Amino acid sequence: MPIVVNIDVMLARRKMSSGELAEKIGITPSNLSILKTGKAKALRFTTMESLCQALDCQPGDILEYRPTEEDYQ
Repeated sequence: MPIVVNIDVMLARRKMSSGELAEKIGITPSNLSILKTGKAKALRFTTMESLCQALDCQPGDILEYRPTEEDYQ
């Protein structure tokens, strides 16, 4: 999938654990793991807002578009 989720990068920059982030934004660690691995099919704006608030970042710091060769065909 050409959408890459960079939550791990932001966690490292903020020196925060996944468990701490999950607690701050009010989701389970397993649901955060699904987001981190890019296996989520959707992301609510309220969850994105909570992530940005907890990580002190912008949505573009978390989500990245990396097209594959197939995307150009």
